Amino acid sequence: MQLSKAEEQLMKYLWKKEKAFMKDLLESYPDPKPATTTIATLLKRMTDKGFVGYTIYGKSREYYPLVKKTDYFSTHVNGLIKNFFNNSASQFASFFTSETNLSASELEELRAIVDQEIQKKKQ
Repeated sequence: MQLSKAEEQLMKYLWKKEKAFMKDLLESYPDPKPATTTIATLLKRMTDKGFVGYTIYGKSREYYPLVKKTDYFSTHVNGLIKNFFNNSASQFASFFTSETNLSASELEELRAIVDQEIQKKKQ
């Protein structure tokens, strides 16, 4: 299941804060801030989708993420590779490295990361 763009933006604020009341999340937005009812609707949808949980304190709810940012991002990248690159990580890597204007030093950093992962997997 995926988040809409508006839900994703709110989720980014919640991941950053880890736990937050609605007023804290609303304060995270730049001006002009969305309406409180908009945030409440988004939080309800995200709760229904299983992305957000909450603890009730009197009449207030403290929200927290139920999905880790890395897990969400990983699902997106894997879906991207599957849907746009014929499930080929090498096609994705080729596109990514040739179409993103990476500098030589950035490409060397990527190579070091890949080499490190290869070593881990060989052990």
